[in-house]
Amino acid sequence: MIAIATLLALVNQVSGTPYIPGGDSPAGTDCSGLASWVANAATDRPVFGSRFNTGNEETALLQRGFQYGSAPDALVIGWNGRHTAVTLPDGTPVSSGEGGGVHVGGGGAYQAQFTHHMFLPVSLEELEGMPPPPDAPAVLVDAVAPAPAGEPEVANS
Repeated sequence: MIAIATLLALVNQVSGTPYIPGGDSPAGTDCSGLASWVANAATDRPVFGSRFNTGNEETALLQRGFQYGSAPDALVIGWNGRHTAVTLPDGTPVSSGEGGGVHVGGGGAYQAQFTHHMFLPVSLEELEGMPPPPDAPAVLVDAVAPAPAGEPEVANS
């Protein structure tokens, strides 16, 4: 369903376009137009021509398979009655209307002003195209160090 590379390509293609209230073309859009485009692309719908607004966003997202709340590594959309923004599954925040037109960065779906959140689940197969997370130290839980070479392992009881 979600091709992360497709969503990033869409966002990069429209980044910098002007804020146009009700806009639904690569020439520009408002916040809900951008959220519509991303939700449409993520659910294999035509990107343009099927936009929603903050008044009918919940219904539109449910129709596209979104679930209530938020989740890590998922496409998350947050909104209130006046504004909406998106956080892509890789954590990239995108919005339109926060100081201008479409841009990458900012608070995305996790802004404190948003009273509603919905997410589109992403399967492990869909995440395979994402870059690996930054290196983090391994955390071993209930691990036992291996016995030195030549010594028998002792079972704990």
